[in-house]
Amino acid sequence: MNTKKFMARNVLLTTAIVSTLSFGFASATSANTAGTSNWTIEDASKIERTDDTTAPYIEPDFEKMAPELHVWDTWPLREKDGSIAKVNGYYVIFSLTADSDLLPGKRHDVATIRYFYSKDGKSWELGGKAFDTKQAYGSRQWAGSAMIEDGKLNLFYTATGRKGEESVTYEQRLALATGDVEANGKGISFSNFDHSIILEPEGKYYQTEEQAEAGDIGYTFRDPWFFEDPKTGKDYILFEGNSAGTPSERTLDRAYIGSEDFQSSFDFVNEDFAKLFNGAIGIAEATNDSYTEFEAMKPLLEANYVNQELERPHIVTKGNQYYLFTNTHEHKFGPDLSAPDGLYGFSSDQLTTGYEPLNDSGLVLANPENHAYQAYSWMVLPNGKVISFYNFHDLDGKNIADLGGTSPEYQMSHFGGTLAPTLKIALQNDRTKVVNEQAPGKIK
Repeated sequence: MNTKKFMARNVLLTTAIVSTLSFGFASATSANTAGTSNWTIEDASKIERTDDTTAPYIEPDFEKMAPELHVWDTWPLREKDGSIAKVNGYYVIFSLTADSDLLPGKRHDVATIRYFYSKDGKSWELGGKAFDTKQAYGSRQWAGSAMIEDGKLNLFYTATGRKGEESVTYEQRLALATGDVEANGKGISFSNFDHSIILEPEGKYYQTEEQAEAGDIGYTFRDPWFFEDPKTGKDYILFEGNSAGTPSERTLDRAYIGSEDFQSSFDFVNEDFAKLFNGAIGIAEATNDSYTEFEAMKPLLEANYVNQELERPHIVTKGNQYYLFTNTHEHKFGPDLSAPDGLYGFSSDQLTTGYEPLNDSGLVLANPENHAYQAYSWMVLPNGKVISFYNFHDLDGKNIADLGGTSPEYQMSHFGGTLAPTLKIALQNDRTKVVNEQAPGKIK
């Protein structure tokens, strides 16, 4: 199989995210007894926009945060406990970026992690590249997470491709850059980085690229997001992956469909095609104090026969509950389902098992139906604010798949490439609600 064509056709960028609220917990359950949760066809068949889950239309009348750049997947600098960090009076966010004169669809092939800093958490000043990309792993670096501990920056990222490759490839490995932090009255900067590869897919719990090339429609292993479990104090990374194995090795578990009542009346449109949808939210436990070694565990959640990419999974903790969120696109759902680009969520009282969909279906946030692609890559912060980037907007009824046939001028003028207005959501038990819209990029 032509690896370049396979990956270029099917890889979309993402990031995994975890945020934490303060709360009281019951005793923890051993990870060794945990079972992977399923997002079922029955769950996803209930997806529909409501007033509580639909974002307001974004008026295209605000300034870009960095006119010279495309800006997309974004995450804040956090303390080890997940709270938003403030260093010498500065908040910091990291973003995937590319030159703004590049066609938007090409940006993933040259993505660079840059950072911005702010005194008020909403007025952002560009700091520059997070690190020297020549010293980093991968031909380019995709999204991850950032944590400060004892004055050191721990910047987790996805090492995509290999240095010196003759053409763009889409191998994905999880990496860590640890560096020094310097903050003064003029701003904040980072230096003296050490880089490590911390995890690669092993083929037991998470699909390898070689397994995916044996007939699947895509491959993911990216977006490391650091998480300290407040129940146990143990350290983890979450990430996006796919269920292990090749399509020929994959068999239908009736639990993927849903309840017995739903199973009795359900027929696949195309079961052979549906089996190629094998998205998973992964987790791995740190095995040393420097966060350079992790042991893969069973996935937190799988969407077999449902969805192919569960992007930017993240957890917000509240009360005794873990709230697990993820992003996905409409074209990543299996042939038996129709659902929008959106932020989806699940809850459990245990970290590693027992997740049930929020709002019955999982849908937490979607764009308006007539502006279905206006924002993407949503991330829930500990305070309930949700950041995202301004994506393709005001497309005159076009599907995003049609953009390749439009002129470069059309594509450039309809791509936001900056942070979208922040949304505030309310989270109560297994229900969520959009409360209001705030300034673009506001995290505080």
